[in-house]
Amino acid sequence: MQTITHSWFVQGMIKATSDAWLKGWDERNGGNLTLRLDEADIAPFRADFSEKPRYIALSQPMPQLANTPFIVTGSGKFFRNVQLDPAANIGVIKIDSDGAGYHILWGLTDDAVPTSELPAHLLSHCARIRATGGKDRAIMHCHATNLIALTYVLENSRDLFTRKLWEGSTECLVVFPDGVGILPWMVPGTDEIGQSTATEMQQHSLVLWPFHGVFGSGPTLDDAFGLIDTAEKSADVLVKVYSMGGMQQTISRQALIALAQRFSVTPLQSALDLYH
Repeated sequence: MQTITHSWFVQGMIKATSDAWLKGWDERNGGNLTLRLDEADIAPFRADFSEKPRYIALSQPMPQLANTPFIVTGSGKFFRNVQLDPAANIGVIKIDSDGAGYHILWGLTDDAVPTSELPAHLLSHCARIRATGGKDRAIMHCHATNLIALTYVLENSRDLFTRKLWEGSTECLVVFPDGVGILPWMVPGTDEIGQSTATEMQQHSLVLWPFHGVFGSGPTLDDAFGLIDTAEKSADVLVKVYSMGGMQQTISRQALIALAQRFSVTPLQSALDLYH
């Protein structure tokens, strides 16, 4: 019988965290990743669960997530080390029946705990469940270099950031037609930034934290990773363009409309109408 480390969700976390580290998005203990699971996903691996699962109370109740299991990265853990020792760096948790806290069923050994951004993740999961009818299951936070760089030089507004990223790479409007949410700078690891992120996640699958990083969501780990990767590629192009003196020409509003029609997506109207 296979152990839980061979499960699709542990292997998926190993791949996603390794890929993100190789991208340069997750230095030291930067970044965090959560995936919402079903009971059927974890049931075959009960033999691997802790005999006495530790219980940790949440800073605020999450009744919407009652009895829901997640696999999560650990607080203070390095993405680069997940592949070397999964049980030490990630863990499976399950929210209790009233949403007041969770048990650590597997992993996070030596009294490790889930990421300090767990409130932001869980609140964002609640928002994306509502926004997508339960389709979105993965939330990734990372320090994507060029997206962070742009927050220092572009006006930190949803519509401008969205429009520029759409123009930076043709595929962007197709991949995130709902645009990019953006917060003011806030102290990380707090309920306040978690709630603000979740509010943006009700409308956007991608949310920027200026001077810090980005949150991305999707149905799978690949989708969440690919969403951030696409936005970061556009940001890379834009950083190069601005360093060479700025845009001399770009994708026009009419071209963006034609692109949306071809791929049957509905772009964020306010970003589309920002200028011609």
